[in-house]
Parts: sequence; structure tokens; C-alpha cells
Amino acid sequence: MGHSAQLRGGRVFGFPLEGFSLFQSLLLSVASAFFTFFATTCIAIFSLLAWNVLGRHSVNYADTYRYVGFPAGVLVLILALPFFLVLWVRAKVHKEPSL
Repeated sequence: MGHSAQLRGGRVFGFPLEGFSLFQSLLLSVASAFFTFFATTCIAIFSLLAWNVLGRHSVNYADTYRYVGFPAGVLVLILALPFFLVLWVRAKVHKEPSL
């Protein structure tokens, strides 16, 4: 891979943002939604735990899945699917011919 090929396209955390296959694009979209679901649910659970300990409130921890984790995961999936699919289409359209 030449230097000019490395300059094309952006990079996020060192990973190139072009050249994904359709399967990789779908997998990255779903993986980012899962990560967001679990991360926001974890933060919400610990926040409710602190709220419960400090204020002696009775809380339902299942609400963290329903009102925090699930909506955040769906939102990221709705944003990530078009983003990664556009990257895939752009890579297909702008593909250089093989030498």
C-alpha cells in the first residue's frame, strides 16, 4: 500500500474509514449499538445505585434497560447504519481499478 492510498479517506483511532465490506459495515453498526447499550446501562445502574444509597430511595433497576440502555442503543444503531453503509457505498463507487 503506497503513501497516497494511506492519505485517502479518514481514520478513527487509527482505523481506516474506507474499504469495509457490507458484512463488516453491518457488524460495526450492530457492535456499536451493543456497546452503547451496555455502557449506558452500566452507567445508569451505578447512578441509580448511588441515588438509592445516598437518598434511601426505592428504585427499579429494570428501568435502566427500558429507559436508558434500549433507547441509546437504538439511537446509535439508527445513526451508525447509514454512516457505515454510506462508507461502504462510497468505497464501491470510488474503487480504483486493479493494475
